[in-house]
Amino acid sequence: MAARPAAVTARSAWHDVPRLQVRRFAAIAMAEAPALAEEILGEIRREYPHLPVVLDENGEPMALVGIRRAIEVFVQHLEHADYSTGRPTVPPGVFQDFGRGEGRGGRTLDSLQAIYRMGVRLAWRRFADIGQRVEIPPPAMYELVDAGYEYLDGLVDQSVRGYAEAAARQAGERLRLQRRLMELLLAERHRGDPADALAERAARIGWQLPEKVAVGVLLRPAREAVAPAVGQGVLLDLEYEQPRMVVPEPDAAGRGELLHRALGGWAGAIGPPVPLADAAKSLRWAEAAVRLMERRLLPAGEVLFCTEHTEALVLLQPEELIDDLALRCLAPLAHCGPTHGRRLAETLLAWLETRGGAPEVAARLGVHPQTVRYRLRQIRELWGDEIDDPDRRFELELVLRAQRLRGELGRGRTQPRRAPTGRRARSRPTTTRPE
Repeated sequence: MAARPAAVTARSAWHDVPRLQVRRFAAIAMAEAPALAEEILGEIRREYPHLPVVLDENGEPMALVGIRRAIEVFVQHLEHADYSTGRPTVPPGVFQDFGRGEGRGGRTLDSLQAIYRMGVRLAWRRFADIGQRVEIPPPAMYELVDAGYEYLDGLVDQSVRGYAEAAARQAGERLRLQRRLMELLLAERHRGDPADALAERAARIGWQLPEKVAVGVLLRPAREAVAPAVGQGVLLDLEYEQPRMVVPEPDAAGRGELLHRALGGWAGAIGPPVPLADAAKSLRWAEAAVRLMERRLLPAGEVLFCTEHTEALVLLQPEELIDDLALRCLAPLAHCGPTHGRRLAETLLAWLETRGGAPEVAARLGVHPQTVRYRLRQIRELWGDEIDDPDRRFELELVLRAQRLRGELGRGRTQPRRAPTGRRARSRPTTTRPE
């Protein structure tokens, strides 16, 4: 296999220019650098009056110093008489400061790059005039133009670095201020009126105080998961082990769908909408829902809305109280045996939910009506007249629903569908006594 020919480095046209001419060109350009810098800065001020003028310790505009220094470094590179070996080293400091200033001012780098291009054009006009006076050959001057635009790339690189530093600092400061706002917003109100402090902190990050909020608690899909793109209006703090989120005006049209798309791949819960001052209450419900998700008592692997799981949150949260109530209310089943006791409990719950006769309850449980009649007679024997007491029926339904949510009771074959709002649609015929 034949070896590849070695790369040929193009010879600089400045090698063919007599050294005396090169030195004359450099000397004149260096002498005129201050005036050229003044001309460039004056034109910049006319075209871009919004740019601030920052003075150095000597009272001289830093921009003027930077432009003059950039011209001098470029001209000094002529001593090598070879622009094909690489562009001059860009002087650091001032041009990074230009980029930082644009970043702090919330502006883009477009105007700054336009300014640099203007400076290169004005510099080229001056250098072209000097070249004619010194009689520099056209090929060398063309090469000087190319080198000038390469040099411009270096200036832009410096500015971009400064811009990125300023942007990172601003982002960090915004996150710090946002975290302080969320801490105040989600704190329990013990005393005093935090409204003024809340408004002040919100104003510092440009967050308009909403009338209502919903607070979310998220579960990370992975330790290094990318933050969900929830949008600027939603406050998000990823510093917590379980990140928190404050959603303004959660009932606004389309808000739920936007959150659903933004939180794809994440899991967690969003608390109910509450007035701004009650944000801590929404947080408590979201935390409660997440605890139930971790115990597999609520669906895992997605972001849930607490308003769609009210029954589970109400019945599964006060476990000790519900368990104590279950011991008292279901005491008649204690001697029925586990299997038969569970069947009686499922039948009792189906009757309490339907208030129907044997056919309705049988259809719900998927058994024969005669089986239901037998069980209902047993239930009446076990509870006696207490089964007709509205308060006792309410307690029984409450504890039996809680047991069903925990998976301790079956759901039957024809459970009612869940309405879009998360509430159960129930049919309650007028029959109130078991057969």
